[in-house]
Amino acid sequence: MCGRFNATFDSGVKKLYTRLNIHRVIDKPIDKRFVKAADNVSIVRNRNNSRVVENAIWWLLLEQTDDSFKPSKYTSFNTRYDKLNTPSSAGYQAFRHARCIVAVKGFGETEFSNKKPIHYYDMLAENGGLLLGGLCRDWLHPKTGKVKTSCSIITLPAHDKLKHIHSKAMPLILPQDEQLVDDWLNTEITNVESFNPLLMPRIPQNILAQQIDKPMTHLPLGENELIIQDAM
Repeated sequence: MCGRFNATFDSGVKKLYTRLNIHRVIDKPIDKRFVKAADNVSIVRNRNNSRVVENAIWWLLLEQTDDSFKPSKYTSFNTRYDKLNTPSSAGYQAFRHARCIVAVKGFGETEFSNKKPIHYYDMLAENGGLLLGGLCRDWLHPKTGKVKTSCSIITLPAHDKLKHIHSKAMPLILPQDEQLVDDWLNTEITNVESFNPLLMPRIPQNILAQQIDKPMTHLPLGENELIIQDAM
């Protein structure tokens, strides 16, 4: 998965938020067509036994500045599935204690060859929105006492249905199942073996794939392609 979201807060995404049973909105959900890595994104997480919406920097590792934090020099807007159980990895503790969800309209993919982009795609939920499985982390500044929250999206191997769009990876798209969402956000569930089935490439709902000219202008090239969800 490449570093961009469609965070348009339309009626479909609003209904998705409603089904997430939010208890408290700390930050108003971001309503933006083009969100890139290191921007603020809206996450849903459990905090102090309450399900909240808050903004986080889309870059899991941060570096301390004089009065705040900034994205680390180490790229961390995504966390690979095969690093989640490596104790020295950035996402190891978060996978066990600070899982989150990013509810979006869609996400972007860019295919590269010899480090040069060869095409761009926008991937949109055919209906409603998508729940992306993520990790978050809180950073306490020793001087100001303020807390900055960061996050990343878990990425999986490329799905066979998507390899012509992006050959290396895809985001973890969570099934919109109430019990699964409850478990994912439950900070008391630290035995992560139960989440192993989620770490295999799967498309739980229909997605529209649209080739575009560039992410900033997002002019469509050709027709939408319907990617059919996998069988249950």
